[in-house]
Amino acid sequence: MAKEDKKKSKPKNKSKKSELTPAKGKTAGKSKAEANNKDNQKKKLKKKLIEHTAFKNKDKLKKKGRQAVYVKKFVLEYEDELHKLQIELLKMQKHVKNEGLRIMALFEGRDAAGKGGTIKRITEHLNPRGTRVVALLAPDDREQTQWYFQRYIQHFPSAGEIVLFDRSWYNRAMVEPVMGFCTDEQNKRFLKDVPFLEEMIVKDGIILLKFFFSVSKNMQLARFDSRETDPLKHFKISPVDRMAQDLWDDYTVRKFQMLNETNRTLAPWTIIRSDNKKLARLNCIKTMLSKIDYEDKISKKELQTDPDIVVSGIDEIRFLEKYLLKPTELPG
Repeated sequence: MAKEDKKKSKPKNKSKKSELTPAKGKTAGKSKAEANNKDNQKKKLKKKLIEHTAFKNKDKLKKKGRQAVYVKKFVLEYEDELHKLQIELLKMQKHVKNEGLRIMALFEGRDAAGKGGTIKRITEHLNPRGTRVVALLAPDDREQTQWYFQRYIQHFPSAGEIVLFDRSWYNRAMVEPVMGFCTDEQNKRFLKDVPFLEEMIVKDGIILLKFFFSVSKNMQLARFDSRETDPLKHFKISPVDRMAQDLWDDYTVRKFQMLNETNRTLAPWTIIRSDNKKLARLNCIKTMLSKIDYEDKISKKELQTDPDIVVSGIDEIRFLEKYLLKPTELPG
């Protein structure tokens, strides 16, 4: 019996030894290859289906040459609702063209807040002849000598047009003063002048919508990391991205000043909480659609927004007043 026990105990000791000691020679090569394979599998798993793919194929039958893919229920629900809202955007655009309306929407927010992604979903199926996206570069030497608003005004909508500004004149409210691209005097003058400009815009008949996308500090960092590792997102990386994290509190103070000075009855701000980009997109589109009356519009219930995602400018000001000295508790 004693001999049998010894024989049984030997493999146990060997297994312990193999767990503790690193592999050598061929086994080491194999373990490295296995680790690389696992890494490659993880990378493959991170790839996402092109948007609308799951929605279009959810009812397709199993056939030879087709591969079944598991998709989260939330993704299917999101794509289904996005499809419905994009049809509504087309109805709205037709009404805008027929009635000669002018719509101008400003998309502001911190870096990586999801502005560009939302604009992309809004314009995805709209007729480009009646929709323009304005994303201006930094002012050149000539533009720097002009009145600050001059280069923006030339892009205002004509009758039947929808114009979406991916960042606007509000650069002078947050980015420029924080990064030192304008003086304090220029920033203060801007905050005093912009309510009068927007009053003139609205009174002239342009429908002005102002969206501020609010992303949390941790989520912003995660999105910056994603941009650095994903080759398809490299174009989104800018030299000031990482500085946005270091200057987070400065941006918060400027945001508070901006909302206090420019949230007016004629041109109010709508805050979009954008840690969940998909929900932010849907709620932003619903807000936009709810501002325009057009034929064959879906019910108010279907355009109802989530109060945890969509916040009024005045409520955001109150929220900032409460938590301004506790920036880590702010959602963006």
